[in-house]
Amino acid sequence: MNVILLSGGSGRRLWPLSDDVRSKQFLPVFQRPDGAYESMVQRMYRQIKAVSPDARVTVATAGFQADLLKQQLGDDIGISVEPCRRDTFPAIALASLYLRDELGGGEEESVVVCPVDPYVEEDYFQMLLQLSRQAAKSEANLVLMGMEPDHPSELFGYVIPESTDPVSRVLSFKEKPDKKTAEEYISKGALWNGGVFAYRIGYVCERAKQITGYGTYREMFEHYEDLNKISFDYAVAEKEKLIEILRFKGGWKDLGTFDTLTEVLSENAIGKAVLDETCKNVNVINETDIPVLVMGLENVVVALSDKGLLVADKKRSSASKPYVDRIVEGQKQ
Repeated sequence: MNVILLSGGSGRRLWPLSDDVRSKQFLPVFQRPDGAYESMVQRMYRQIKAVSPDARVTVATAGFQADLLKQQLGDDIGISVEPCRRDTFPAIALASLYLRDELGGGEEESVVVCPVDPYVEEDYFQMLLQLSRQAAKSEANLVLMGMEPDHPSELFGYVIPESTDPVSRVLSFKEKPDKKTAEEYISKGALWNGGVFAYRIGYVCERAKQITGYGTYREMFEHYEDLNKISFDYAVAEKEKLIEILRFKGGWKDLGTFDTLTEVLSENAIGKAVLDETCKNVNVINETDIPVLVMGLENVVVALSDKGLLVADKKRSSASKPYVDRIVEGQKQ
């Protein structure tokens, strides 16, 4: 199985643990069975290899993350370096050309693309295998994974399938809605668009040539800065007529904020931290040697690194980005 992991984003919603250089996927906050800590990308890579030991994994990422990726995953990982940030279509097109031209992948081989940072279990990776196999045998050019929603979320786009079958043609895509509209979509059988899909390598290589004019990895790499910033959904998926979706009923969590991240942590305190017995639903993540003491708080996250200190109500933590932007831009001056 070929897998392209999309590793991007600044991770400022998890400041001060993550920033423009070390994004959230590199934070070592998940406890492994042996008690050691691993990052999101390490957890994802380990889970892929557990289900498909021979999987060829390529990470599409900015150049400044390449050394950190090799440090965390080893030298065997494939890395498709983006010369600059150009959204998901250029990143996926470049990585597909890299697989074909640099790693020798055949045009009829299937490849699965997924974000590097969801919190998922083995059933998700079994579904990746199904996606890969479906893309290899189907007449469809593109096969999506649709997550069955458990609430009307305003954070995700939606896909409306033709039927409720495990595999269905796609009727339409919907942008991130308000809550009422999300309820209407779900009543029509809509699924969350989690940005997970599969295709035959040659399909995206050909679409890359049609859209950008560049048909080889070297050409696209050299002219990458000239490409338009556009998502894969807009450039390819929403225009594709031969497209299917597989229904996924398993657990899937986007860990984009401290509120969601702390829900899956196995410990309330990571690093030098003490919580007294009156604390309720409090998490501390301390990357420094400075001890932290928390007393009498509820529903709070405390995060400390050499970049700064965050103390926030968990529900309020998702609104931190504009304030963090102000701090980070002020530090650059």
